[in-house]
Amino acid sequence: MRDVALTLVIFGTLPFILWRPHIGVLVWTWIGFMNPHRLTWGFAYDMPFAMIVALCTLVGLLISREPKKIPWTRETIVLLIFLVWLLITTVNAMYPALAWFKLNQLWKILLMIYVTMMLMQSKERINQLVWVIALSIGFYGVKGGIFTIVHGGVYHVRGPEGSFIGGDNEMGLALIMTIPLLRYLQLTARNVWLRGALNAAMVLSAIATVGSQSRGALLGLVAMGAFLWLKTRNKIFTAILGVVAISIVLSVMPQQWYDRMATIQNYETDPSATGRINAWKMAFNMAKGRPLGGGFDSFHEYSFALYAPDPEDVHDSHSIYFEVLGDHGFVGLGIFLMLGLMTWRTASWVISRAHRDREKRWVADLASMIQVSLVGYASAGAFLGLAYFDYYYTLIALVVLCKTLLVSDVASRVAEPAVSGAEPPLVKRPAMAPGWPAFKPSRPTSGTPEGRG
Repeated sequence: MRDVALTLVIFGTLPFILWRPHIGVLVWTWIGFMNPHRLTWGFAYDMPFAMIVALCTLVGLLISREPKKIPWTRETIVLLIFLVWLLITTVNAMYPALAWFKLNQLWKILLMIYVTMMLMQSKERINQLVWVIALSIGFYGVKGGIFTIVHGGVYHVRGPEGSFIGGDNEMGLALIMTIPLLRYLQLTARNVWLRGALNAAMVLSAIATVGSQSRGALLGLVAMGAFLWLKTRNKIFTAILGVVAISIVLSVMPQQWYDRMATIQNYETDPSATGRINAWKMAFNMAKGRPLGGGFDSFHEYSFALYAPDPEDVHDSHSIYFEVLGDHGFVGLGIFLMLGLMTWRTASWVISRAHRDREKRWVADLASMIQVSLVGYASAGAFLGLAYFDYYYTLIALVVLCKTLLVSDVASRVAEPAVSGAEPPLVKRPAMAPGWPAFKPSRPTSGTPEGRG
């Protein structure tokens, strides 16, 4: 029954997507982030819903009369350069079959990221996209937070299997990146009940992040929470929410969670931590020996046998930075870091231009919260291998859209005075009727009133 209901809902949106292709971006984002088909058990589980929606969106884009212009900023240009470099490294990959499969996934994601930037260039559509992202991941945050409280934190909070957020580490990272977006929606919401629901969602998402029992996610949560407090407008309220979340966590989590988190300080004796360090050294050595890197999915036995200090200790990358370094070399890592730095600086530019304008304050709030999400991604990602996470590239698209909206607004304001200040057209004096003498005032002969005849 769940399979049929989901299929009817998604296929029911297709005519609307052909009519309004920006709806396709929203549906595609919902499927990619929430993965609702992975919550079924029948034919819908492996149904390529995302591909179907993406194809309909592209068809709708072609037949639509909407402007079809990519906002070519430095971020979109560097992102395109990054994709070209990934193609070059894939051609020279150590594991060609795995590399081409991963590239095939990623270029489709990036294609839809560009489509997103083409179609979502308005305040209403940007906010719709943020709502879809926040609710898609926030669903698991609320569910996971309640699950953690009810079961006392004994079980790990995970996402749906077969998705980007299927593991506990991945789920924790996604929740860290979503809490700031929930805060943005709370700042802009007018309904008091809606604000209360978003506050509860933030607290439960923080509890679910801890309930994932991911040490990397815990470190990212601390970094994100501290930066959220610095960036938010109401610091007292944010501090209260943080205290509530911490109090619930301390009263709920079992001793085994404390023992696991304590290994962060004593990483030398933890096999998982030493295995990650071994994988990082392998990535560095492979980048030195292979300027193009090993290609996608290069963290395998043969790579460790050639480049790792301990060839027997084979681990995943467990770091967005060493994942890109091992897969695509120092050049690929440089482009990846440049993309993140440019996005950060553009968000700062948006904040500086919009935070004093009451009508544009929402753009500054959104850019600030995206920066908080990027802090969570950069800090937790140092210990989690999600360099190709579509969430990160969607945040880049949102920053580009914010800048594009501000630039277009400034351009329109500059154009208005030019139009209003133009000289009015000459108006000819109407001709006098035939036979009527032209009236000419006589020049006064003296300064007295009687002389003004």
